[in-house]
Amino acid sequence: MAEPSPTKPSIYDLDQTQLRDLIADWGEPAYRETQVWQGIYKQLWNSPANFTSLSKQLRQRLEAEFSFSSMNPELVMKSIDQNTVKTLFRLEDHKAIEAVLMHYNKRNTLCISSQAGCGMGCVFCATGQMGLKRNLTSGEIVEQVLYYARYLRELRDVVTNVVVMGMGEPFHNYDATIQALDRLNDNSGFNLGARRFTISTVGLVPAIRRFAAERHQYNLAVSLHAAEDELRSSLLPVNNKYPLSELLDACRDYVEQTRRRITFEWALIQDVNDSPDQARILAGRVKGMLCHVNVIPLNPTPMFNGSGTSIQRAELFREELQRHGIPCTVRLRRGIEIQAGCGQLAIQA
Repeated sequence: MAEPSPTKPSIYDLDQTQLRDLIADWGEPAYRETQVWQGIYKQLWNSPANFTSLSKQLRQRLEAEFSFSSMNPELVMKSIDQNTVKTLFRLEDHKAIEAVLMHYNKRNTLCISSQAGCGMGCVFCATGQMGLKRNLTSGEIVEQVLYYARYLRELRDVVTNVVVMGMGEPFHNYDATIQALDRLNDNSGFNLGARRFTISTVGLVPAIRRFAAERHQYNLAVSLHAAEDELRSSLLPVNNKYPLSELLDACRDYVEQTRRRITFEWALIQDVNDSPDQARILAGRVKGMLCHVNVIPLNPTPMFNGSGTSIQRAELFREELQRHGIPCTVRLRRGIEIQAGCGQLAIQA
């Protein structure tokens, strides 16, 4: 899928090697690369004018040749309790994405997007209902995190966790997603630890196998939502291409190769996938795998008639999994009234 063609390329699309080569090509001393890199990722500067340690000539060249702001925060919404902040970003080609900041007791978790829209078509997901517009560049993924890092700095706080669970299927935009996280993980720059990142996929089996083979240390979450093929295919069309047997084989291989725990996400839909029987079937399919199940009552979306299960039924589901030795957590729903919850991100324009 074609990437955008902005008037000026984004500075955030450059990795450190590319920046180093650029600085050398411009005839600047090598240490200038470090100054620019750390200015972007440590100081969080978003204008060449901030780089006062650089020569005026170099600042002017950066200004002329690169964009330091390729997305405009067009709309910001806060939940009633002020713990969730959702931002609509307008991109340079007028496409739009949403990203979310969630405040917890000791954590500030960002839910960021990897695509404008999504092509996976999960029936209960507002992003899937809008279809895929395009992939984001690695710089556009990075820029969402830096925007919120600046926002939190004003509050004398920092980003602690990043989940790529916003708009889009990250493994459908694999290279850009990994490049972005590698840039944010780099210890000479933003330096957010690898295990502070989580990538969520609906189950693109070849990408899961590639991710395992490349030995990335980022956390992996798989949106499962059903433990039987017929039911899962009715909710997640991708299951027709990668049925549960193939998906769970890839998940087992991932755990064996990396020795990392895998997380399974499960949106509980009243009278659809929230029964103790479903929990027992799931337990049987993942038995012996190093895994954790996150369940959350389904959040409402405009084009899906199903409703989220009650907290009481969610607890019964959790108890049944735990009775079979499968760790499970019932997640808190956040930002529902501003359409910032899991599966609710969507753009009309």
